[in-house]
Amino acid sequence: MSGVADKVVHWQKSHGRNSLPWQNTVDPYRVWLSEIMLQQTQVATVRDYFERFTHRLPTVADLAAASADDVMGLWSGLGYYSRARNLHRCAQLVVQEHGGQFPRQAALLQTLPGIGRSTAAAIASLCFGERVAILDANVKRVLTRLLAFEGDLAQAAQERALWALAQSLVPGDKTDAKAMARYTQGMMDLGATVCLSRKPLCGECPLQLDCRAHAAGRMEEFPVRTRKLKRSSQSLWLLWAQDASGAVWLQRRPAPGVWAGLYCMPVFDSEAALHGALPATARSKLQTLESFVHVLTHKDLHLHPMLVRTSASRRLPGLEGGWIQQQEWPALGLPAPVRKLLETLGRA
Repeated sequence: MSGVADKVVHWQKSHGRNSLPWQNTVDPYRVWLSEIMLQQTQVATVRDYFERFTHRLPTVADLAAASADDVMGLWSGLGYYSRARNLHRCAQLVVQEHGGQFPRQAALLQTLPGIGRSTAAAIASLCFGERVAILDANVKRVLTRLLAFEGDLAQAAQERALWALAQSLVPGDKTDAKAMARYTQGMMDLGATVCLSRKPLCGECPLQLDCRAHAAGRMEEFPVRTRKLKRSSQSLWLLWAQDASGAVWLQRRPAPGVWAGLYCMPVFDSEAALHGALPATARSKLQTLESFVHVLTHKDLHLHPMLVRTSASRRLPGLEGGWIQQQEWPALGLPAPVRKLLETLGRA
């Protein structure tokens, strides 16, 4: 596999992605933020969030000083909200324990909240030129095909073996920081734009002649992972209470649980429980709205919103939370399906 790194570096210069808003920088804050946002999320979605986030919070010190509500509000809609909580805590530790400077070594970066081995390597190699391999989902696909790696990545020992092989392929000791960054970016670019999970574009790949899976015509058999995600489903009833001014009743969700730490309509496990939380006068005004499904990674949420309109902004007895005006809720951290429901209110 000699020459693989050089081919990736050369290809990235002319064919890789070079114009994304978090590229062409060695600022670890921007690289770190993009890496966290891109976990389980498409580039097209992340672009707008990244630009909005960095406009409001341009430095790690700004993020550390921000309130949790501000951070969750900026993150709202991206999903996987533990990322945002870890992001905030990580920024605070960088400021408190590292003088506002990110550690330059992947091993130290891994000690910070929410930064795993691959993310740490991406920051260290892209910003500081450290010779460390990354192994995100896209790069796993590239490497397992390149090497025809038959190990089952559901097994920790096989994943460790692939890590060792990934490290053996990084550029040599004399590689400068710029070339190392191009190699790391190139591996990510190959997985994202060429070595696709279905119908890979082998004719556009600089590693086609080196690729053992391509030589055997077995590209779509890699990577090997036998353990499949077990999906579940859950039904939830949402109480959409709205007063005469258009304000809605929102409460912060407890942790742990679905949408922990976010603002949400009151949530119930059954329609009967929702009815039981309201006085008889309010129950008689309930309107059943159209149910819909919100898909999470491991679970399908079957959501049943029910609308009740009140004439005055009185507290809802027995329910935590408060009335939030229409102009206030867009800045809050809201689950994506709740935000969509409230946006229909704004268009009404």
